[in-house]
Amino acid sequence: MANIFGIIVSGRLVQTDFTPVSDTQCLLTIPEADSINYVVVFLTGAAPLPAGAAGMVYWSWPDPTAPPNWQLLGHISNSKPSAIFKISNLKKLHELSAENQFSSALGQQSICHSAQIGVAIEPEANVQLLASSVAQEQQNNYVTFAQKMLESLVNYVGSFAVTQEQMTPTPGVSYIPLSTLQNWYQNFERRLQQNPNFWKN
Repeated sequence: MANIFGIIVSGRLVQTDFTPVSDTQCLLTIPEADSINYVVVFLTGAAPLPAGAAGMVYWSWPDPTAPPNWQLLGHISNSKPSAIFKISNLKKLHELSAENQFSSALGQQSICHSAQIGVAIEPEANVQLLASSVAQEQQNNYVTFAQKMLESLVNYVGSFAVTQEQMTPTPGVSYIPLSTLQNWYQNFERRLQQNPNFWKN
């Protein structure tokens, strides 16, 4: 399986030195991967994938202090022997964790600048299942983000609410009743629950 897959990173030689992890999984390390924006994964043509199988492609930023965090990029197959994947938007684990305020006193932890690409040979039926699962998770994330953002807006604006008795006349300044914003929020949330993609129309 080691010579079945290859990758291309712009400005570098082709890499085909995947290391088998199991009968259906292999792994390749990409050194100095910080500035990489895209990576091409392809079948070398040395041998086809088994009939009805696809190569699910995963990306990881290794962290010696944490278990692997694999992110699905997509897939390749005999009918789709290559694919370009954007990886510049995939955050590194050490970038997602909060900085330690004592790091300067205790010494900086070593940061890994290498990345890993993993390929798992799976039935092509799994491609659709995983794709729909990822799409559903992304949709749920969008809905959650929209709800949290709207709640934050309503809470922020609500913190400035005053009664009519407390208002001082300010020429040239327009005021909107807080109830108007709350009604809009309730309508938006209701439509979001009915159809998370309604805002695209």
